[in-house]
Amino acid sequence: MVFASPNEALERAGEVLEADPSPLHASVAHQVIGIWQRDFGDMRRALAHLRRARDLAARADSAEREADVLATLGVALVHSGRTREGLAAFERGVARGTGHTRARVLYRRAYVWWVLGRHGEALEDVRRAIPVLRQAEDVIWTARALTLRATVHLALGAVERAEADFAAAEALWDTTGQEHDKADAVESRGLAAFRSGDVPAALRLLDEAEERYAKLGTPTFMLTIRRCEVLLAAGLAREALAEADAAITALDGIGGQSTRKAELLLVAARAARLADDTQTAIARAALAVRLFAAQRRTWYETHARLVLTEARVAAGRASGRLVADAAEVAERLAAFGAPAAPEASLLAGRIALELGWTADAERHLAVAARSRRGGPPLARMTGWAAQALRARAAGSARGVLEACRRGLDVLDDHRMTLGASELRARATAQGAELAAMAQRASLVSGGPRRLLVWSERWRATVLATPPARPPADPALLRGMTAYREIAARAQEARLDGGRPVPALEREQRRLEREIRSRTLHMRGEAAGDGDRFDVDRLLGRLGDDLRLVELAVLDGRVHVLLCGQGRVRRFEAGPLAEAEREAEHVQAGLRRLAHPGAEARLPVVEAAGARLQELLLGPAAAHLGSGPVVIVPPGRLHRVPWALLPALRERVLSVSPSASSWLRARETEPPPGGRRVLVRGPGLASRGAEVTELAGRYGGEAEGPWRAGVPRGRPEGHGPPVVLEEDGARVPLVLRELDGAALAHIAAHGTFRADSPLFSSLRMADGPLIVHDFERLDRSPYRIILSCCDTARFASVGADELLGLVTALLPLGTAGVVACSAPVNDAAVVPLMLALHKGLDAGLSLAEALRDARAALPGDAVHQATGWAFSAFGAA
Repeated sequence: MVFASPNEALERAGEVLEADPSPLHASVAHQVIGIWQRDFGDMRRALAHLRRARDLAARADSAEREADVLATLGVALVHSGRTREGLAAFERGVARGTGHTRARVLYRRAYVWWVLGRHGEALEDVRRAIPVLRQAEDVIWTARALTLRATVHLALGAVERAEADFAAAEALWDTTGQEHDKADAVESRGLAAFRSGDVPAALRLLDEAEERYAKLGTPTFMLTIRRCEVLLAAGLAREALAEADAAITALDGIGGQSTRKAELLLVAARAARLADDTQTAIARAALAVRLFAAQRRTWYETHARLVLTEARVAAGRASGRLVADAAEVAERLAAFGAPAAPEASLLAGRIALELGWTADAERHLAVAARSRRGGPPLARMTGWAAQALRARAAGSARGVLEACRRGLDVLDDHRMTLGASELRARATAQGAELAAMAQRASLVSGGPRRLLVWSERWRATVLATPPARPPADPALLRGMTAYREIAARAQEARLDGGRPVPALEREQRRLEREIRSRTLHMRGEAAGDGDRFDVDRLLGRLGDDLRLVELAVLDGRVHVLLCGQGRVRRFEAGPLAEAEREAEHVQAGLRRLAHPGAEARLPVVEAAGARLQELLLGPAAAHLGSGPVVIVPPGRLHRVPWALLPALRERVLSVSPSASSWLRARETEPPPGGRRVLVRGPGLASRGAEVTELAGRYGGEAEGPWRAGVPRGRPEGHGPPVVLEEDGARVPLVLRELDGAALAHIAAHGTFRADSPLFSSLRMADGPLIVHDFERLDRSPYRIILSCCDTARFASVGADELLGLVTALLPLGTAGVVACSAPVNDAAVVPLMLALHKGLDAGLSLAEALRDARAALPGDAVHQATGWAFSAFGAA
C-alpha cells in the first residue's frame, strides 16, 4: 500500500503503532513509515524508523522479516550517501533471507547497484531474482524486477532489450492496482522512447507519468531528472536548468535523498553548459563530483567529471591537463560501456587539436569517430563531428565537407521526427559546429558559390517545411480557449487598474505551460527535405536586375554574398558583434522617434544607419546595381531596419530568412478568388483608422460575428472585403476568414514574447491571437500586412533559426508579409498603410508598394521613423 496509496499507508501504520502491536507487526509499521520518509520525506527520520523496524524484527525472531527490513534499510543508507553501510546491510539481508524473501532482497540490491552505476552486478542480482519471483507468482515484484532490468539495459544502450522488458512489465502492471508502479512504468516507457530518439513521445509519456504521480501526491525527483535529459536533447537547456534547480531546492527543503541531489546537480550542470552558463556549470558539476565520490558512485562521478571538463574548456581553460582528464574519463566510460564514451573522446581530441598536439588528437578522434556508424542520432553526430575534425587536421577540405554533410543529414532526419516548430528550431543548435566547419572549409576550397550553398544548408531550415498540424485534441482546444479568456481578463485588469492581477497571471502561465507541453508532444510526419538548394536555380530567378544579398558569419565577421547577373561574389564586411550593438542603438533611436518632439534624434539615427551599412554590407554596397534587392540576414541581425541603410533607403527592398525561403515565396501561386480580409483589434490609439478608410475604399462594411451577405466558398474576385472589427474581431472568426485569403490586413496591438516566442500575439476582442493559432491554418493568407508594433520581432534560437509571427506564416503558404520591428506611432502608421494599399491596387508587389509608400510620407521625423520600422518579407 505504501506505493499504491502512500498517504493512506502512512496513516494505517500510525494506527498500528498506537494499538500496542507485537514486535512483528510493529516492525512492519515502522518499515512502512521508513519507506514513506525515504521516498517522500526526510532521510534522517527514514533511517530512524528503519533501524527501529530492524531491531523489532530481531526481537520477533523472524529471519525473513529481518532480511526484508535490512533490504529496505540498505536502500535508504545508499540514498543517504552511506554506501558502505548500505551494502553491508544487504550482505546481512541476503544471508538471513531464503527463497521468495531472498529474491526480493536481491531485487532491491540490484536496484542499489543501478543507483551506484554498477550495472554488471545489477544485472546479475536481478537475473537471480526474477525466476524465483515468477515461480512464487509474485506479480508485483516480478514487474518491478523487469522494469529495473530494462532500466539497466537502457543505461548500457541496449534499447531493444529494454523495450522488451518494459512491455512484459507493463502487461503485469495492468493486472494490479499498484498505481505508483504503473506511473513508474509510464515514466520508464518515456525513458525508452527518449533513448530510441523519439523526443515527442518521451515528453508525452513523462507528462502522463507526472499527472499520475500528482494524483498520488508523490514527489517526482527522478522524473525531473529524466525530463531534463529529454529537454536538453530538444535544445531547451535553460528550461532544463530551471527545472533541475527548482527540484534541488525542493529536495533540500524536505531533507531528501542525497543520491537524487547529486543526480539533479549533474543534469543541472549539463543544462548550464549547454546554455553557455559556464560558471554555473562548473559549480554544479564540481559539487556533483564530490557527492558522487562520497557515495562511491563511480559511474556517475565519471559522467560528472566529463561535464566539469567540458565546462572548463568552454571557460577558455584548454591545457594539457584537461586533455589528460578527458582521455581518462573516456577510458573509464568505455570500460563501463557507457554511451557517453565517444563524447569524452571527442572532447579530448578537440582540446588536443587546439593545443597543436596532432598525434594525440588523431588517436582520440579516431575512437570518437567510430560512433558515426550506429546508435541514436546525437551519438552518430558526435562521430561525424570527430570525423570532420580529423579531416580538418589532415588538411582535407573535401573530407571536412563530406563529414559535415553526413552529420547534418543525421540531424535533419532527427529534426523531422519533431512536430513542434520550436523543437525543430532549437534542435539545430546541435549542428552548429558542423555547419561552421563546413562554411570555413567551403570558403577555402570552393569560393563564394560553395559558401552560399553551405550558408543555405543551415539557415532557417525550420521554414523548409510546415510544422505538424496541432492535433484535434479537445483538451488542447479547451486550454487555448481558456488561455485566451484569462489573458483578456488580465489585460483588462491592467488597463483598468494599472496593476497586474497575480492570480490571473499565475493561471495564464499555467495554461501557457499546458498548451506548450501538448504542442511539444506532436510528432513530425514529413520526410527530410530532399529539395536541396540550387545556386543556378536562384541565379536564374534573380535575372540581371534583381540582387540577393546573403550575409554569412564566419569567425565573428560578416561576409557578404552578392548574387545576381549569373554569379556570386563575396565581400568582407565588419564584425558581427559591432553590428549587433549598432542595431540596438538604432532600435532605441526609432523608439524615441515614435514620439513627437524627438526630431533632434533623426540625424543621429541616420548616421547610425550609415555605420550599419559599413558593418553589414561593406564594399558590396557599391555593387548593388539599381534594381530591387533581397536581404538574407543571419538570425542575430533580425532587428536591423534595412530601409534605414543609405544604399537601400530608396530601393525596392525585401527581407527573407533564407534564399531558399525567398525562392519558395517567389514560386507560390496566389489563391483563386482574391478574397481580402480587414481586421481591426481593440485599444489602438488611431482606432485602426486605416481599416475604416480601406473598407470604404474597397466597398466593404464592418461585420459582426458573422460574414453577412457573402457565403463561404463563393468566388469573390476583388469585390468587397470581409471586415472584422469590435466584437466581430474574435479569434475563431478571424482564423476562419484568414484561412486561404489572398490579402489580409490586421491592425491590432502586437506583443512579442522573448521568453516564449510562440506566445507572441495580436490582440483581438476576445484575447490574444497567438502563433500557435496561426499554425492551425490550412493555408495562411497569400499576403498579410501587420500594421502594428513588434510584429517583425523574432527570437533567435538554435543554429540560425527565428521564431515569431512572421516565421510562423511563411511555411504555411504566405508569400509576402509587411511587418514592423519596433514600436511605432499609431497615427503615423495610417497614411503609410493607405499609401501601401494604393500601390497594391496598382498591381505592385508588397516591397514595391512599401517603397512608394515611404516616399509618399511627410518628411518629419515621426513619419520617417515609421517608414523605416516596416519591412517587406518574402517575395509577393
